[in-house]
Amino acid sequence: MPELPEVETVRRGLAPVLEGQRLARVVIRRRELRWPLPDDFGQRLTGRRVVKVGRRAKFLTIRLDDDTVWIAHLGMSGRFRVFTAPAPPEEAHDHVVFETDAGSVIRYNDPRRFGFMDLSTASDLADHRMLADLGPEPLEAVFDWAALAARLKGRAAPIKAALLDQRTVAGLGNIYVCEALFQAGISPKRTARTVQGGRVRKLHAAVQDVLTRAIAAGGSSLRDHRQPDGELGYFQHDFLVYGRADEDCRRCGPGHPVRQLVQSGRSTFYCSHCQR
Repeated sequence: MPELPEVETVRRGLAPVLEGQRLARVVIRRRELRWPLPDDFGQRLTGRRVVKVGRRAKFLTIRLDDDTVWIAHLGMSGRFRVFTAPAPPEEAHDHVVFETDAGSVIRYNDPRRFGFMDLSTASDLADHRMLADLGPEPLEAVFDWAALAARLKGRAAPIKAALLDQRTVAGLGNIYVCEALFQAGISPKRTARTVQGGRVRKLHAAVQDVLTRAIAAGGSSLRDHRQPDGELGYFQHDFLVYGRADEDCRRCGPGHPVRQLVQSGRSTFYCSHCQR
């Protein structure tokens, strides 16, 4: 599932072609995604001008000129593709097509249909059922090391599980939690409440560094992720532990392999020698 860097990459790809433009046409080829599209989805978007393409955690939040907010989540395989006229023929899994008055065509393609779209308003967005319980954004100024320490204080869960909990920090997923814990030298099995002081400072810095570098690389393309222009993400080439089970730790060297275990149904990759 796309994590914060992949969704931020998509946001940055959509913003130049949507912001300030009017949605001249919305064509729904298939209404049933993870949940059915709202009955008035096409009507409420058609003719509206896009004010801002935003992101909250792993969700795109696209605000229109009547304060409607179009919410989109990519699920497992969803992606937006952008074309300038004339666009190529539609593909089998192009479920929703958006055309702007400037001639751009944006297609939402989702073979597995685990993504979804919904409508809200600017005033109600924070209370939307998918957004209401989200924690702070990890790259915003208000998320400093002290804020992270406060959210981990007293938590009995393993630090890996605590970071994947979207109420702790918004947008983190399996890949980037594994990478950040490795960079900070913290075992994924360590109890969250013990990550304080110097450890939490290192973890906070690692989370921000890993996410920033991943965004700059266009995210990670393991299966379905593509940027809106069709380009792959490249951060997978910089993985230090994720997906590298049984390979030598890049910090410790030969004799210290990357290990894999399952936590909360997710594969965790780490070095038992340098992550404490």
